Formats: sequence, C-alpha cells, structure tokens
Amino acid sequence: MKRIKIPVALVGIYFAMIGQTIGQTNRDTVYQTKPLKLQEVNLVSSYYTQEGNHSAIRGGIGDEHVMDLANGLGLTFVGRDADNAKHTLTAGLGIDYHTAASSAYVSKTGASQTGGTRVYPSIDWLKENEEKGSSFGLGAYYSAEYNYHSLGLNLSFSQKTKNNGQFDGKANLFLDKVKMIYPSELIPVTSAVSSSSRGGEDDDTPSSGRTTFSLSATFSQVINKRMQASVNVDFVEQNGYLGLPFHRVYLADGSAKVENLPTNRFKLPIGIRLNYFAGDNFILRSYYRFYVDQWGIVAHTAELEVPVKITPFFSLSPFYRFYTQTAAYYFAPYEKHSIGDEYYTSNYALSALTSQYAGMGLKITPPNGILKTHLSSLEIRYGHYLQSTDLYANMLSTSLQFK
Repeated sequence: MKRIKIPVALVGIYFAMIGQTIGQTNRDTVYQTKPLKLQEVNLVSSYYTQEGNHSAIRGGIGDEHVMDLANGLGLTFVGRDADNAKHTLTAGLGIDYHTAASSAYVSKTGASQTGGTRVYPSIDWLKENEEKGSSFGLGAYYSAEYNYHSLGLNLSFSQKTKNNGQFDGKANLFLDKVKMIYPSELIPVTSAVSSSSRGGEDDDTPSSGRTTFSLSATFSQVINKRMQASVNVDFVEQNGYLGLPFHRVYLADGSAKVENLPTNRFKLPIGIRLNYFAGDNFILRSYYRFYVDQWGIVAHTAELEVPVKITPFFSLSPFYRFYTQTAAYYFAPYEKHSIGDEYYTSNYALSALTSQYAGMGLKITPPNGILKTHLSSLEIRYGHYLQSTDLYANMLSTSLQFK
C-alpha cells in the first residue's frame, strides 16, 4: 500500500471525443454537447466479523476470528457528446481495515501483526447509444495491501434486441503479485529473507505473480410484463502462484510444509436468474448457479430474495442463500496428507462444505430526498452466515446515495 495509481487516461479519452464533435453541424439532427457533470455520490460502509476453528495458517486448526471494516466512495459523472451519446464516468475509492487472529501465527511465536489495511481505487467509463440500445465501456482497478497487489483492466459492451432482450459481454484481466511471506520455521534455506514480526518478511521479500483472465456473457429477456429472466456464463482461467505461502500443511507423520497447489485453474460458473413481479408490492428474485473447476470442486448455489413494498417509499427485503460444494482434489485436514502427495492444502475453503446466509434489507427512497436533502436513498442490510465447518459470521452494511 505504498503507492496508489489511479489511471486518468479514460478521462482524457472522454474529453477528446467531446472536442472532436463540437461544431459539427452537417448532421440530420444537431445535439448540444453537455460536459461531464456530477450526478450521483454513493457512500457504502460494512462491518464483518467471523469466528471459526480451522485456520489455514495453522494447518487446518486454530482460531479463525476475523474483523473487517470497509468503506467505499463512488462518484458518477454524466455528460453527452454532439451525437447525443451518453458518457458516464465512475470513480471509486475503497479502504478496508481488517484483523485476523490466525495471522499472528505466521510467526511460530504468535507475535506477528494481526491487522492490515487494503486500499482499492477504480475508474470506469461507459458510452451509451440509447437510440441503438448499445454501449461500450472500459475500466481499471488497483488494490494494495501489505502482502498482495492487484491491477485489473476490463472491457464491456451490451446490445439490446428487438424483442425486449439484451446481450452483455465483459472481459477482465487481473495481474497480481503475492509477497512470499513464509511461516517463520519454514523459510526456504536458500532464501536470504530473515524472520521478522510477520514471519518470513522484510523489505526484500520477493513476490510471485498470478494472472486471472475471464470472459462473461449474459443474456437477459423480458418474458412478459411480470417476468424477467437472464442466463450468465463465465470462463475463468488462472495461472501462476495460486496458493498462499504462509498456509501450513501438517502431514500424517507430523512434519510441516507450505501449501502447494497447481499453477493453473480453470473455472466455469453458469447462472440463471428469474424475477417475478407478484403484484404492486412483491417481487420474487430467484437465482441458481452451477460451478465446476479444474481442481475438482463442484458447487451449487440457490438464492431467493423477496422485496416487499410497505409504502411507496419504504421496502423490506428478506433473503436466503444456500450453497454446497465438493472438496478439491488437493484438500485434506490436519495431519491427513500423505508424504508422497504432489499437491496439498488444509485450507477449509477448498473442503467439502455447505453454507447458509440469511438476513434482511431495508430501503428508504422518498421522492424529495430524506429529510428533503440530496440524500435520495438509504439502504441497510444485515446477514448471518453459517458454514458446516463450524464457521459463522455476521455482516452489517449501509449504503447512502446522494443526487
């Protein structure tokens, strides 16, 4: 988190396009350019806390207590060019602070730092041709914390069809660097890195890279005046160092090693969403996702959310999600891996498990703003998460929208 880079090239692209269209009058219809103007401000905060007893840092045993406080700011600017195309520029900045009891044990003594901060700016530009029902967008993202840095780029487009449908496509590229912080007692002999307050880390700690590329395709369709449906398919390919160097694995003979996973992983999630408007006051939002990957995990997700409009400006949204997955080929619990295993992990995120997540959302959207201010929307959501591995968590989030 020493540096934060916010790309400004997209801003320049926008103003260049505006400049090229000013003064053009040889068109059937002449529109007046409208420079970017701040249209919307979004503030989001969330508090997350978790408890469990299967820490990957300690080889599948130990305290999994985590606390995370996240805050995000989003600014949306809107303008139009001389062709009446709508340009939207969204700039965001997020800051998270988290503590994790298990991170203290990167050092065998349990004296490591347990807290950290993540900073993640982003910028997105979208051009929409409302007459043709098409759009094109570019975006960039950067995330930095003490042991992980990530640069993301994306390209998106959409096209409406003649029969009330829409096709959306998106490509994402993430270039990540993982700082190779080893458990204090497992630092490679050939490494010049000495132990420090966070285990095997100092200013010269080397990093390993990983690359993630994904393609996403979504088709949505209005079936009738009460029903809408969509289908989404993602193709995700990861290459590079895909584990974490401070995750221990204890073998059946009692010896310890650093987690070792393949350097390639392909993921295929397929999702189906169906929304049904059951009258003026009820909406049924349902979702199902099937997931399979190269490491042997097969997963199913089912969600249902039912927004209920209590008044025209106040609604409640109870929600429930059920998830189940099989274990990765390379997972085994504490002291269950064989000495001859090529790949091994005791990270319970890769184990066979089921989970449930349920809660309630509350949203207020008065037509003249809350208390007659620019605060146009207030949303509060609370959820409780329960996993079959004895892990449980609670999350509370608030979202403020100003217009």
